[in-house]
Amino acid sequence: MEPLTHLMTGACLARAGFNRKAAYATLAMILAAELPDLDMLWSVDGPIAGFQHHRGITHTLLGLPFEALVVMGMVWMVHRWRVRRSAVKSAVAPVSNAPMADQVILRSLTTAPVRWGLLYGFVLIALLSHLLLDWTNNYGVRPFFPFNPHWYAGSIVFIFEPVLFVVLLISLVAPALFGLVGSEVGARRQVFRGRGWAIFALIAMVALWGWREVEHDAAVRLASTASYGPNLLGAEVLRVTASPYPGNPYRWHTVVETPNFYQIAAVDSLKQTVVTDPAQDLFYKPATTPATQAAKQSRLGKAYLDWSTWPLVTEIGPAVPSGAPNGVTDWTAVRFQDLRFMYDTSLMQGRNNPPISGTAYVDTGGHIEWMEIDGHVQR
Repeated sequence: MEPLTHLMTGACLARAGFNRKAAYATLAMILAAELPDLDMLWSVDGPIAGFQHHRGITHTLLGLPFEALVVMGMVWMVHRWRVRRSAVKSAVAPVSNAPMADQVILRSLTTAPVRWGLLYGFVLIALLSHLLLDWTNNYGVRPFFPFNPHWYAGSIVFIFEPVLFVVLLISLVAPALFGLVGSEVGARRQVFRGRGWAIFALIAMVALWGWREVEHDAAVRLASTASYGPNLLGAEVLRVTASPYPGNPYRWHTVVETPNFYQIAAVDSLKQTVVTDPAQDLFYKPATTPATQAAKQSRLGKAYLDWSTWPLVTEIGPAVPSGAPNGVTDWTAVRFQDLRFMYDTSLMQGRNNPPISGTAYVDTGGHIEWMEIDGHVQR
């Protein structure tokens, strides 16, 4: 999911009751809810490196305990800074390894007690929420890597789900608004506000997932029984996948594999319809050529085929990318696309320019001379 949904989920988890059990729970759980996306730093080594490591080790069960230690370290530094700052203000000299002195100072700093062991467990819960949210979209995660490299994708929620976003936002903002109203009428300010709103938001999130899972299964069943092919003759269906649209739980992008071609379609699980245009939505399985074989063995090709469960690898003929050396005329372009993302939404134009697409340029000797992904060149 996009970062704000992760951050708001961490905040709601903390407000649901964890912040009453241990000091710094809100700060720690918000940080942890987004920390796995630290893998984006791999992009400094180039777009393909970033793609290779996106949702990599930081999105695994093996990596979470170490990420939790990173969060704990950051929170501990905040804790020590606050203690020292308070000690200076109160003219009390901070004493190293003096927990009693810390507790005296912390009575004025934290409402909940400082419980590092308990906080570590809360951080792990927030980290797990990141993996769970990422699993719900169609990009997928590999939680058991490196022991199991399989990608798991629920494919029930778009990477930005407006309904979920609004519910989380309201649950976090409403307590503050009602608190302002309460202060105007002289009501006593609550120490921990928003618990009910946070629990409601988390329940609504799970309910939305359940609703979308039901509609996802309905879309897959509809796509599995439709007729496909140039003349809608009903080719054998080997496998089906369905990807979500944002906002509408009844609208799905489906991809069907048959022995000879792939067919994409728009499915409405409420109206029980499958709409497809064989002239535009049918893709015959491309032949394997020396250029595609070479491209599949490139760094881009290996990374792409390791991730993509619905790849379309096509030789598109002689081409020279912008920025290539002068005088190049004998390169062949091989395009990597994933059929799951070849549809248009208000947030994505996937028909003509599907996201997460790459191109490898191969010379006549089968050497890879140039690679790019989403238009960004790997140097």
